[in-house]
Amino acid sequence: MTWRAAALLAAGALTLPAWPSPFAGLLMMTGAVLLLVAVDRALAVPPGALTATRDGDRAVRLGGTATVALLLHNPTGRTLRAQVRDAWVPSAGARPDVPPSRVVRVEPAGSLVLPTRLTPLRRGDRPAVALTVRSLGPLGLAFRQRSGRPGTPPWALRVLPRFDSRRHLPEKLSRLRVIDGTQVSRGRGQGTEFDTLREYVVGDDVRSIDWRASARRADVLVRTWRPERDRRLVCVLDTGRTSAVRVGDEPRLDTAIDAALLLTALAARASDRVDLLAADTAIRATVTGAGRPALLPRLVHALAPLQPALVETDFDLIAGELLRRQRQRSLVVLFTALEAGALGEGLLPVLPRLAARHKVVVAATHDPVLATLTTAIPSRPGDAYAAAAAWRALAERDRVRAALA
Repeated sequence: MTWRAAALLAAGALTLPAWPSPFAGLLMMTGAVLLLVAVDRALAVPPGALTATRDGDRAVRLGGTATVALLLHNPTGRTLRAQVRDAWVPSAGARPDVPPSRVVRVEPAGSLVLPTRLTPLRRGDRPAVALTVRSLGPLGLAFRQRSGRPGTPPWALRVLPRFDSRRHLPEKLSRLRVIDGTQVSRGRGQGTEFDTLREYVVGDDVRSIDWRASARRADVLVRTWRPERDRRLVCVLDTGRTSAVRVGDEPRLDTAIDAALLLTALAARASDRVDLLAADTAIRATVTGAGRPALLPRLVHALAPLQPALVETDFDLIAGELLRRQRQRSLVVLFTALEAGALGEGLLPVLPRLAARHKVVVAATHDPVLATLTTAIPSRPGDAYAAAAAWRALAERDRVRAALA
């Protein structure tokens, strides 16, 4: 029953002094209120008769807002008066347009749309967890509510990486066009793939003269070159315990994902082939054979649900997978942390085997906190100890960098 039943009983209790027998009057009023509650509950629409579906956005970038609508259908011949609570995981940042405390009405054989605004706080899949419908009677004295009735329509909003580094994309693409030699001011670029033959002009490098073609044309022809196309890039993300360390206001893994997306966007514009591998003690995500049109969407959706695992990364597993999957020589960019313990015992033993076939680049995130601690003037004894610890961490990074080189 609702608060209205208690209020009705309290209002009747005020008349007890006028009754010849107050006790008998209390029993009669209680019986009358209970009868009204039973009738009101019987007239309420059964929650199990309702049907619920969802419609709306399936994906949103971190920091954006998505809208998912709950469609509640009343197939019965009674008017539904109900309070509806559509619950999501806390990190989904759900804000319903209709508060759960408000009573909504759905006419017989009618439907109601209840939108919910979602502003997620974390990357990954944010599911809806529970739908609760409290069906009230016509008098508002009683209600019906049953767990799991109607069933919660399954829905998960995929929160994609924010990709803040895309603001650097125009500058990087401009530099890429210079390298490719497509800007008029720079002329033809130097590369490793043969492009065309043209007539020799004063100032050309004589080493570019094609003597056989010149003999056939009875003219001096030179070869022109362009940057190599269809190169192979493999982005490897370390999702082990070191990726859980926070850099600024986000985990190190999120920073690595942002850098990998920027590198992928540049490689796609250069018509290169990009593969992705994310692993710790197991393979967490793979994207292979991604062509330019669908490259970024596939990578973004593959990286969205990745979360750091509190385990030591198995670099032997990563090296074995790369050697098995990548037969041709590729540029392997490994996004990890320059920690002496993790790399000294895991990566360094397998690095020669991997570098024998591929060009390996280790990309590590720079922690701005360390730079701040080493440059700030200590004001307390604790600041001096913190600065010493920061200098020690930077020295360890330098030793690891030297060992990798």
